[in-house]
Amino acid sequence: MSGNLNSNNIENDEFYGTNEDIDYRDLITKLKDINLTITLLEKIIFK
Repeated sequence: MSGNLNSNNIENDEFYGTNEDIDYRDLITKLKDINLTITLLEKIIFK
């Protein structure tokens, strides 16, 4: 029975990722938002 639990945990880890992976994806998302904001500000400033 513990073999089933271990295989389920591995599948869940691969699907959801580790906390570090989630943090990395959150960071990438925030950086993309910052990049978009900077781009929009540049368009406003240099109109």
